[in-house]
Amino acid sequence: ILQIVNIVILISPIGVFCLIFNIFATLGIEIIADLIEYFLILTFILIFHASFTYSIILSFSKLNPYIFFTKMREPMLFAFSTSSSSATMPITLKTVEEKLGVGKSVSSFCVPLGTTINMDGTAIMQGLATMFIASTVGVDLTLIQYMQIVLLAIVTSIGTAAVPSAGTVTLALILGSLGLPLDAIGLILAVDRILDMMRTAVNVCGDAAVSCIVAKSENELDEQIFNK
Repeated sequence: ILQIVNIVILISPIGVFCLIFNIFATLGIEIIADLIEYFLILTFILIFHASFTYSIILSFSKLNPYIFFTKMREPMLFAFSTSSSSATMPITLKTVEEKLGVGKSVSSFCVPLGTTINMDGTAIMQGLATMFIASTVGVDLTLIQYMQIVLLAIVTSIGTAAVPSAGTVTLALILGSLGLPLDAIGLILAVDRILDMMRTAVNVCGDAAVSCIVAKSENELDEQIFNK
């Protein structure tokens, strides 16, 4: 099995190159402009979601978002570099408990659970990537299909493994359900690595934010440590 995995790892760059080459040969070099637009829009949405949505829910719990993001810098940078929520989980747990003041009874439940099912960034990517691919191949989506994309993105992101680029694999399920070509995934693979790093950082940030909110509601948050 290990040998088969090694073979796949060796030939995967060639396979990705062939997929991207086929897309460019079919749709033309102009598709680069659309790909850059997809990259910029998704980057903006991920940053907006992390900075605005999490700030709002923290503020509702009367927690300072600035302090939260300052103390979450290390886990987010580690998540960005590894693209794995699972690999980042020990650092997230340590930060949540020691720097944010979340009780161990809450952090030991919320962080591992969030690592498994909380994939905000992945859901955002899958929804936008599906619409981008549909637009690229010339498929007009109906309102019902847009609703279907949202639902499927949420469901498949919950079942996505906390390992690098796992969201791209589950994206195939959404494309298949809408009758879109699976080989079009090769188009977004050209920029998916950096986007995967960003959405993992968003996922980890969400795990910690929810842990703080749950701890505050259960009186398991040491606010002196949080505000220190």
